[in-house]
Amino acid sequence: MDDPFRRHLPRLEPEWYRGLAFVHWTPTIEHRATGWLTPDFNRAWQWELLHACARYKLACPTFVLMPDHLHFLWLGLNEAGSDQQVAIEFLTKNLRPHLSGVDFQRQPFDQVLRAKERNPDTFLNVAGYILDNPVRAGLVGHRAEWPYSGCCVPGYPDLNVHGEDYWELFWRIYNKLVDHR
Repeated sequence: MDDPFRRHLPRLEPEWYRGLAFVHWTPTIEHRATGWLTPDFNRAWQWELLHACARYKLACPTFVLMPDHLHFLWLGLNEAGSDQQVAIEFLTKNLRPHLSGVDFQRQPFDQVLRAKERNPDTFLNVAGYILDNPVRAGLVGHRAEWPYSGCCVPGYPDLNVHGEDYWELFWRIYNKLVDHR
């Protein structure tokens, strides 16, 4: 019998994940296993995410770790040097030792945001969907209460995805960091 956790997900051509791409990634834990999401894993996640973002020239304006999957947005910062497919392999490989005996499904789900989905309203809807996952799951009453959410922009450790002026600040930083070479 075919194992649905081992099927190959269709992917766009590699160039859709390179350069200044905006991608919503959803790595899922195999068989939707739980029990691995701990404060220690959260620390490891933030450390490995920082290294992936720095190494592959990415910004992560929002992430949420759920009991059986993760959600995060990556935005390429370098036209020539950002490669999210390589970065996701790096990130999941480095997170595996921290998963307490479980593993990721073979392939994460992804949604490449097209030009029309990058407009401020649509983009904020995607980010809000990610941040509201714990609320929809009944884990907290408000997104800011969930301890496993945040953002990652290398060089900006004080950014707070739940701050009142976050999005204005994030876009100012993003526009300063993006490299079209």
